[in-house]
Amino acid sequence: MNENVLERWLDEAAEALGVEAPDAALRAAVLDLARDVAHNVARPGAPLTAFLLGVAVGRGADPQRTGEALRRLATRSE
Repeated sequence: MNENVLERWLDEAAEALGVEAPDAALRAAVLDLARDVAHNVARPGAPLTAFLLGVAVGRGADPQRTGEALRRLATRSE
């Protein structure tokens, strides 16, 4: 994955939505969550779980804490 392309995309998408683009730590956390869901639950669950995380954060949840709770849920059988 070309990091420059990803950063440009995130900046453009965030601007179009009127929100801040995620910083490197948050990007890594969301990608880790998506990986864990895709590998431990079901591949289609990755983007849907990221959507749920976004809804929760939009309603005021802490992104790091909420993402970590979802990762624990996705990996609970490990």
